[in-house]
Amino acid sequence: MTLALDAPAARKSWRVSDPMLGFLLVLPSLLLFLGLIVYPLFQAFVLSFHDVSTLTLEGEYVGLKNYEDVLGRSEFWISFGNTVIWTVGSLIGQISLGILIALLLNTQFRGRSIARGVMLMPYMLSSVVTVMIWQWMLNDLYGVVDATLMAWGVTDMPVPWLTRMPNAMITTIMIGTWKLFPFVVITILARLQTIPEQLYEAAKIDGAGPFARFLDITLPQIKSVLLFILLLRGIWDFKEFDLIFLMTGGGPQIGTQTLPLLIYKEAFGQLHLGRGAAIAILMLIIMTIMFFIYLWYYQREEKRAAQ
Repeated sequence: MTLALDAPAARKSWRVSDPMLGFLLVLPSLLLFLGLIVYPLFQAFVLSFHDVSTLTLEGEYVGLKNYEDVLGRSEFWISFGNTVIWTVGSLIGQISLGILIALLLNTQFRGRSIARGVMLMPYMLSSVVTVMIWQWMLNDLYGVVDATLMAWGVTDMPVPWLTRMPNAMITTIMIGTWKLFPFVVITILARLQTIPEQLYEAAKIDGAGPFARFLDITLPQIKSVLLFILLLRGIWDFKEFDLIFLMTGGGPQIGTQTLPLLIYKEAFGQLHLGRGAAIAILMLIIMTIMFFIYLWYYQREEKRAAQ
């Protein structure tokens, strides 16, 4: 009898409070976050103040010397300019093409489901496969692009797509746009499908044409999604490495070399791990500034909408 009375009390003593249970459930994700993100960032921050060799991982403390060396070199500023050009150009291409394709896929036509599936293929391809496809197509000896242009009389000789500036940067931006625009299409299309059809019907009754309906109805409705896309794709494009590295390697010379490629060059090409870490920290600072600018603009727009 005594054991039966004590059992509920024993079970009650082992009960975990709701706040503690929530903390325990979040703990594995928190540990992964600390181990995979916070610790590497802290390690890079510490390395940026040391003259460390990539081979030995040993070096002395040099303070701000790595930052002074990096900021005092023209190569850093050229790479920064290339990063801005790539990011802005790629964003303009992705958003423009993404909105256009999303508007087309939002209309009713035969084979729309197949078209939506085909549209996703560039985004599903790995960067290696994408680069191999386009390098074959742009090859000056047997590439289909040059052969077609010469057959149509557009050019008399093969175009140096990737070996001369500004062709290399323009070509890289176009290929990046082709590979990455499906993300914009998916996001915009999801928002377009939630816009009430009555808004367009009322606009048609008022005599608004397609362009006016886009400016007065569609664009305001997808504005919040566009801001979200600008933030994500801006950060992702700013730190893009594999596509540019595989496409041009930063060439010709350093014509398409961006900051991620410069980090790789410093850390693994010239074995200056400290300078590479300093550039990575500078990139983090730039992206953090971009995020806070976005946050300020988004909050301002939210206040305007609330008023």
